[in-house]
Amino acid sequence: MLINSLRRTLLLLYAAVIIIPLYIVLVSAFKTPGTFFAKPLSWPSPFTVENFTTMFQSQPMWRYFANSAGVTLGTVLLELLLGSMIAYAIARLGGKLGKGLFLLYLAGLIVPSQVNMLPIYALVHRLGWTDGHAGLILVTAALLLPLTVFLLTGFMGLLSKEILEAASIDGAGEWTLYTRFALPLSAPSLAAAAAFLFVMVWNDLLMPMLLLNGKSKLTLPLAMLQFRGEYVTDYPMLLTGVVVTSLPMALLFIFLQRFFVAGMTAGSLKG
Repeated sequence: MLINSLRRTLLLLYAAVIIIPLYIVLVSAFKTPGTFFAKPLSWPSPFTVENFTTMFQSQPMWRYFANSAGVTLGTVLLELLLGSMIAYAIARLGGKLGKGLFLLYLAGLIVPSQVNMLPIYALVHRLGWTDGHAGLILVTAALLLPLTVFLLTGFMGLLSKEILEAASIDGAGEWTLYTRFALPLSAPSLAAAAAFLFVMVWNDLLMPMLLLNGKSKLTLPLAMLQFRGEYVTDYPMLLTGVVVTSLPMALLFIFLQRFFVAGMTAGSLKG
């Protein structure tokens, strides 16, 4: 009984840690600056949408949306293509060679991307990819590739070897096995990885800050920094930007929740 009470208390505290900041962000988006500083925890009074209208009138938000969508979609598609091919190859190789390749990619998760900022910028600058979405997509995809391989290798290793061997005996090559068998069977894990990567790339600030300069090329998280001044920060407007930026990912997770849960559990069960 004591353990159950303690568990419920901890769960309530954990829920409060999540809900309270979320509540503050949501209500602050509908407050005036004066109300925000006077009553930061109160319900908006007066309730106003002026922050949203001002944001879209003063900033090219739709362009930032398009930039973020293009970078995110391009990165995720490239990630799923390369990551699924590598994960399939590792699963098919097996043995010491497969484990060695898997550990090699796994080692990429050890080094944080912040450590590589200077060499990444030097390389991208030398290649002439700075201030362009193509360079940002390639760099982000390269940095996230170890994570994608880690997410997909577990499921690829559980694909039915009997089906693949039977198709191979019938004359199917590795490319046919990969495209017609491995990809359709691993669709739940691919959807889960896609949802996970979408959130990471959409919310990424470090790489766009490092590689993008022109205002027309900014992504949404980077554009939110424009509401911070040297001496004054428009917090209601900044939090409004957080709501606008987070809304697409929240809707994406709601629609892909079934695939996300199925993908996360598929690679851990046999049968």
